[in-house]
Amino acid sequence: MKKFRIQSFVLILLAFVLGFSEFIIVGILDDIASQFSVNIAVVGYLVTIFALVYAVSTPIITSLIKSNLYRSLLLLMGIFTLGNLLTAVAPNYSVLVISRVVTAIVSGAAISLAMTFATAIAPLERRAWLISWIFSGFSIASVFGVPLGTWISTTFGWRDTFYTITTFSVITFLLVIKYLPHDLEQQKASGIGAQFVIFKDPRILLSVVVAMFSLAGVYVFYTYLRPILSQTLGYSPSMITLMLTLYGIMSLFSNQYSGKIADNRGLKAMPTVYVVELLALVLMPLLLKSKFIGTVDVMLIGALMYLINSPVQLHILSVAEQDYPQSMVLASSLNSIFANFGISLGSAIGGIVVSNFGIQNVGVGGAFFTMITLIAVIMLNRTNKKYNK
Repeated sequence: MKKFRIQSFVLILLAFVLGFSEFIIVGILDDIASQFSVNIAVVGYLVTIFALVYAVSTPIITSLIKSNLYRSLLLLMGIFTLGNLLTAVAPNYSVLVISRVVTAIVSGAAISLAMTFATAIAPLERRAWLISWIFSGFSIASVFGVPLGTWISTTFGWRDTFYTITTFSVITFLLVIKYLPHDLEQQKASGIGAQFVIFKDPRILLSVVVAMFSLAGVYVFYTYLRPILSQTLGYSPSMITLMLTLYGIMSLFSNQYSGKIADNRGLKAMPTVYVVELLALVLMPLLLKSKFIGTVDVMLIGALMYLINSPVQLHILSVAEQDYPQSMVLASSLNSIFANFGISLGSAIGGIVVSNFGIQNVGVGGAFFTMITLIAVIMLNRTNKKYNK
C-alpha cells in the first residue's frame, strides 16, 4: 500500500507539472504581451496553439508507442523539460511560440502514459480515486501553480516562472526513474490501424465529442479569466493572485467531486451539470455588472468545469479494456486529446468574441458549445443503455 501511495504521488505530480506548464499562460498574458510588445489577444492565441498541437500530436505519438511504457515516458519528459527551458530563454516571440509547440507535442502523450500507469498499478476499487487525483493534479496546478507562477512573473519576471517549471520537471523526471515500474508493456497491435479501430465505436465517438465541447464552452471564458477579474470585475493587482487561487480551488473541487460522480451515477448525472453551466454562461454578461454576483458566477463555472473528467475517462477506459485492449494507451489519451481540441476551439472563439463584441460577452460564446455538450451527453447515455441491454 505504501508503494502504491508513492507511485500515485508521482503520477499526480506529473499531472501537476504538465498542468502548470499548460495553464500558466493564462496567468502571465499581460507580462508576455508587455515584454514582446504584442496585443493581449495575440498572446491569448498561445493557448490556442498549445492546445491544437497537443490534440493533433497526441494520437500520433501514442499510436507509435509500441512496447516499454517506462522508457517512452522518460523520453517524453526529457523533451518536455527542454521545451520549458527553451521558453525561459526565448529571445523573441517567434522562439517562444516554437518552444510552446515543442512542449505541447509531448504533453498529451505524457499524461496518456500516466493514465495507463494508473490503470496498471491501481486496484480496481481504487482506480476512480487515482484517476480523479491525476486530473486533480491539473487543478492543483491552477490552485498553486498559476498563482505562484503569476506572482513570480510579476515579482521577478515571467522567465523565472518557466525556470521554476523546468525545476519541477527535473524533479518529476527523477521520481519517475525511482518509483514507477520499469517493465510495463502495452499489448502489441498488428499495426497503427488496429489501434484506431476504437473510433468505430459510437460510445467512443460520443465520449470524445462530450470531452471536446465541454472544455470548448469553458475556455471561451477561461482564457480571459485574468482580464475579466482585473478589467471587468475591477479587482486590484494585489487581489488577482487571490482570485486565481480561489478559482483554482473551485476547479480542484470539480476534479475531486468528478471522482465521486464516477463512483455513483457517472455520465447519467452530467445532463443536470450542463444545464446549470449553460445558465451560468448565458447570464454572464448581466451578472458581470455586479462585482459580487459576477464573482460567484465565475467561481461556479470553476466548480463545474471538470466534473466530466473522471466519468468520461473511466467510461472510455472500460470500453477499451473490454473490447479494444490493443488501444489502451490511445484510449487513455482520448479525453485529453479532445479536451485540448476543445481548449483550442474555445480559446480561438474567445479571441474573436473579445475582439469583436467585448470581453463581457465571452459567456454567450461559451454557452453555444455547452449546449452541444448537453445534447451529446444525452445521446451518449442513450447509446450506453442500448449496449448494456
